[in-house]
Amino acid sequence: MKYTTLGRTGVTVSRLCLGCMSYGTPEWRPWVLDEKAAQPFFRRAIEAGVNFFDTADMYSLGVSEEVTGRALRTYGRMEEIVLATKVNFPMSSGPNMGGLSRKHVVQACEASLKRLGVATIDLYQIHRFDKAVPLDETLLALDLLVKQGKVRFIGASSGPAFRFAKALALSDAKGLARFATMQNHYNLLYREEEREMLPLCAEEGIGVLPWSPLARGLLAGSRKNAGDREATARAATDEYARNLYDHPSDDAVIEAVKGVAGARGLSPAAVALAWLLSRPAVTAPIVGATKLEHLETALSALDVTLTADEIGALEAPYRPHAVRGFK
Repeated sequence: MKYTTLGRTGVTVSRLCLGCMSYGTPEWRPWVLDEKAAQPFFRRAIEAGVNFFDTADMYSLGVSEEVTGRALRTYGRMEEIVLATKVNFPMSSGPNMGGLSRKHVVQACEASLKRLGVATIDLYQIHRFDKAVPLDETLLALDLLVKQGKVRFIGASSGPAFRFAKALALSDAKGLARFATMQNHYNLLYREEEREMLPLCAEEGIGVLPWSPLARGLLAGSRKNAGDREATARAATDEYARNLYDHPSDDAVIEAVKGVAGARGLSPAAVALAWLLSRPAVTAPIVGATKLEHLETALSALDVTLTADEIGALEAPYRPHAVRGFK
């Protein structure tokens, strides 16, 4: 396993983060693995040296956190593990059950701690920004959690670069805990983050944790296009992916990945992940796996070094996209 530091913090994390949205209960999404089926993925990841795990309260409406917490306590050493979760999306239709108000952020953190079975969350992230709540209210709530010892570091996920910059400036001006990470939408099919967000993160020492690194399987070659509903169980119900990947240039990028992979005798997924791992500011892509071979392929990408010509071939077909991944 290869390791790096989490942004400017002193925390050491593996170059791959196991995303745990796929583990919880199929009652939430039909492609989600239940606890028994999920256990081999945690065991194998820890055996391989992965020490970074990401979930969210809304994944399986809390069950993912329960499954993740129990698995990590069973197979790992919690003092070595970096455990991340997220807050914002509604946990029910009731009032104050979603968003980034001080009330919801604090009560959601306390609920996540109980479900995870830990005293402190290593990385607590806002799942998106909340325009309905003053930014300083959210930052003060997160700072409170850090001061109380319930959270070690805070992070954000997917939003406009100007809003993230404003949050960093507010934290600095008020002496509050500062976002250490940005979990954003970034892969070979969607590179708009290179315009503003990634340079901002590099300048400010923010760890970048890309979600959907394989573009919902499109870069792994398992799907023909975002409208292909037959390739996987997830594709059959993943309406969100069809809103993410519908650009005319996408097919050309996918073919370029297949071309480089074929010439190297590698899987397309390994090539796409190797490209992402080579990008400046990227700390650890968040990889999902519902088959053990998915995890093995992701691990193999750590040993792949792409040449400048290969990187050029992968990047050449890309064309500018509309913003996707947040509103």
